Amino acid sequence: MKNILLAVCGLSPQVITEALYALWHEGREIHGVHVITTRAGKEQILAGLLAPEDGKFQALLADCGIDPASIDFGSHNLHVLRDANGRELGDIVTPDDNEILVRTCLDLAFRFTGRPETAVFFLVAGGRKTMTSCLTLAAQLYGRAQDRILHVLVSPEFESCRDFWFPPRQSVPVQLRDHQGQPYWKETRYAAIHLVTIPFVSMRSELRQELLDQPRPPAELMQALIRDAPRMLVVNLTEGKLVYGQMELDMHPTRLALYAFFAERKKECRLDRLCAGCEECFLEATEIVASNAVSRMYERIPGGRMIDEMSDSGICSLSRENFQSYKSKIRRELLTAFGQGHIAKLEIAASGSRPDTRYGILLDRNQIRMEW
Repeated sequence: MKNILLAVCGLSPQVITEALYALWHEGREIHGVHVITTRAGKEQILAGLLAPEDGKFQALLADCGIDPASIDFGSHNLHVLRDANGRELGDIVTPDDNEILVRTCLDLAFRFTGRPETAVFFLVAGGRKTMTSCLTLAAQLYGRAQDRILHVLVSPEFESCRDFWFPPRQSVPVQLRDHQGQPYWKETRYAAIHLVTIPFVSMRSELRQELLDQPRPPAELMQALIRDAPRMLVVNLTEGKLVYGQMELDMHPTRLALYAFFAERKKECRLDRLCAGCEECFLEATEIVASNAVSRMYERIPGGRMIDEMSDSGICSLSRENFQSYKSKIRRELLTAFGQGHIAKLEIAASGSRPDTRYGILLDRNQIRMEW
């Protein structure tokens, strides 16, 4: 398993060496470091952390006895935020800048968590608060069981010291400042660095598989996680109406009888499988016409005419032609009452081509309740 440290960094690249120091002293290897930063942050990293002659990263490697070839970290692993024209952002000061930050965090989180042989350590100790928030969001959306969100705690007096990068084996004095801003000196052996693992709830398992084939816009990912409780369709024969969610539709007994026939057929399906994509309960028109189940359903609706008073072309004498007529009228009523967004699941849908067309309701059987 290869471990990747993915960090956000502002003007204090010390958080990178502090985190690496803590990880290595806990016995955790890091095989690659990637940093999300701004133009100003990049300049600080290149000047202090990755300086070719006296860079603090190389000093940390030497102090900890780490082989430089064992860890991939260099200027090519600095992911500088860029606008639509490719210009590096100097800072994050506008909502548009923040949108670029969110997208970058999500894209890199998607990239690294897509490799099953890696574990990603999301370091949220550096940069502006919005940077840590955005990287945390990326971890929550794409993080897996092996991934972690990490924060670094440093002794308060050393935390804001520009000359403190990690406590070397051979302690050295560094200049600090007290609460009044007065300078004083203190040995680095008194510095303590603690790595904190921040618990998080991963949303990755809640995302549909098709959303994990490529990086997605933040709004699309968030929308996929907002799921209202499934609406129930109530077919109430006693009151002669359909109820869907908070909306009601009073329906003529003849049309209600035909619709209730399909609803009950879907509801009574006993196949041990999910309804999504299943059409086993669908019937051909000849089966519907030949069945007397629609007539029996009509008899259960109060207020309907007596069967022997019905015409030869009514609901109790179905033919292919008047079945299509009833089906069309039912669709129009459903569309008017419940809207375009729900019609596909509620209408009497057709599947297949003539002469083998079959009919049924696509709504999940667990969302249907019959009342009489």
